[in-house]
Amino acid sequence: MPRPASDASLLSLARALDLSTATVSNAFNRPERVGAATLERILAEAERIGYSGPDLAARQLRRGRADAIGLVLTDALPFAFEDHAAVGFLAGVAQTCEETGRSLVMLPSGSGSGSGSSSGSGSVRSVGAATPLRGAASVPPLGTVAIDGVIVYSVGDREPVLAAAQARRIPIVVVDQPHAGPAWDWVGIDDRAVGVTVGEHLAQLGHERVGVIAPRLSQARRNGPVPRDAVPDYAVLRARIEGLRAGLAAHGSAAEVTIEERTISSEQAGAAGFAALMARHPALTAVFCLSDELALGALARAAELGIDVPGRVSIVGVDDIERAEAVGLTTIEQPLQAKGAVAGRLLMARIDERLAGGRPGPAQARVLPTTLHVRSTTAPPS
Repeated sequence: MPRPASDASLLSLARALDLSTATVSNAFNRPERVGAATLERILAEAERIGYSGPDLAARQLRRGRADAIGLVLTDALPFAFEDHAAVGFLAGVAQTCEETGRSLVMLPSGSGSGSGSSSGSGSVRSVGAATPLRGAASVPPLGTVAIDGVIVYSVGDREPVLAAAQARRIPIVVVDQPHAGPAWDWVGIDDRAVGVTVGEHLAQLGHERVGVIAPRLSQARRNGPVPRDAVPDYAVLRARIEGLRAGLAAHGSAAEVTIEERTISSEQAGAAGFAALMARHPALTAVFCLSDELALGALARAAELGIDVPGRVSIVGVDDIERAEAVGLTTIEQPLQAKGAVAGRLLMARIDERLAGGRPGPAQARVLPTTLHVRSTTAPPS
């Protein structure tokens, strides 16, 4: 039975056995260099005193590497497992971690400080409480987490997480937003082009009264109508709305775009947003939902309200998650898992470059393709 010993260490084990610390270290790290009898003595004494071996994290840090990357999320940690688009992206990042034997440390962009423990190569661990943002976000504990680089996934323009990451002087890859900058690599899609494509599609069908259901447009959590002159803090949403207006105008549509904001991107939020939007603006003939999650909720609420889609109202989404095709949703497809994989591989390359002592090259921007899938939820207005 091991005897718990708070002072058990490699040094105390070596002294107890009258061996060098190098020999004891080899028993744990390079056992092939230690004779069988000596190895058996060392492991038996280690078990007796409750010593489990050298601290892996400490050894990695002494080598100047953590063999882990950070992933800063848009919001609280459950978001990564509840939002289908985020799940696809996370799968791509996890794939690259598995390929390279690195761990993945997940951080919410608005968390407080906390600690996590590694669970091995290619593993996922989380740091910090899943604290919802209320007003301005606090800086996540990037300064206390052992990582070699960080992926920042879709955060607002004003959030301090990028400054915290830059202060660490580690490689940074931003996904989606903020947009490309000189201090980090960037991976995403052309979100303005997404909006333009949707606007052109709706204008060609003849729609002139168009609504938008958007997830939170700023760090403040609110639900309700958005003033026309409001400028979203989130670059992706800003670009999609600007693009929608441009696409409508390019085809001669003088459509007034009405925006309904919801705190989160979920089916429940989409349902509530659709009901509120149609109650305030019953003459709308098309609704552009800035995510498929919102669009699926809008479709469900339209059915509950007896509103025919697309006969009375057309509905369009973004992402092309798995359920979108099943319900016939017209949407913009983006390569969600590929986005995570591209971001992961780009970060791994930057980390390897840094560990090899090379000078970092200029920041890269990888723009991934999108595709409009016209299905059964859009049609000319009746």
